[in-house]
Amino acid sequence: MNNINFNFKNKNAVVTGGASGIGFQITLSFLEAGGNVSVWDYSEQALQTAKDAFAKYASQIHFAQVNVGDRDSVAKAAASLPWAVDILVNNAGITRDKSFAKMGADEWDAVISTNLTGLFNVTKSLLEKFNSASNQKRIISISSVVGLYGNFGQLNYAAAKSGVIGMTKTWGKELGRKGFTANAIAPGFIATAMTKAMPKEVIDSMAAKVPVARLGEVEVIANAVLFLASEQASYINGATLSVDGGIVL
Repeated sequence: MNNINFNFKNKNAVVTGGASGIGFQITLSFLEAGGNVSVWDYSEQALQTAKDAFAKYASQIHFAQVNVGDRDSVAKAAASLPWAVDILVNNAGITRDKSFAKMGADEWDAVISTNLTGLFNVTKSLLEKFNSASNQKRIISISSVVGLYGNFGQLNYAAAKSGVIGMTKTWGKELGRKGFTANAIAPGFIATAMTKAMPKEVIDSMAAKVPVARLGEVEVIANAVLFLASEQASYINGATLSVDGGIVL
């Protein structure tokens, strides 16, 4: 077998939350590999920043301001797509961290709406938008290590990210015969711009919990997404890939 050389020319992806953080790198990696990307993001400012950053890929990119928790917003974005979909990356997510004793209904509802119901809304709206001629259709959803082992102060986030894994397994069973694979990625501590702005002692404390003794870069998550989206991963279905430096061990 040849070494993997990602080539997504003539492939069309939708990346939710694709204008910042890990989503930005996923978008960039698809573009660099020749793919077309529709970037769905809630933040108007992030979308504008991404438009400027991706100006040289103007012929490969489409933007939509979307609230994934709102079905009308999602339906409008789906209707605006300029191409049939080959790959969906469910990446959009938020946090509203509080201990269970202090967590209110607003924090619970906001995270579940975006991080779990949002996946249902987006995937449901795009199911008929996938390329019907393809037997290499991909659904890749970003979960989290906290969906595997829980985390103090993140009941809402952990519940949603565990739900992502359950949805992924079910999609894998239901959609496999229709040319889809569905897989999840569970990132650990990743060095995003937000993380890098934390005090050094906090970052060092986070890194000390990881067996490889460092935080991961956004590129490692993007590489995992591209692999699962590739034809080389065509027999991987219903899996959750932990990209975490071994923190769940």
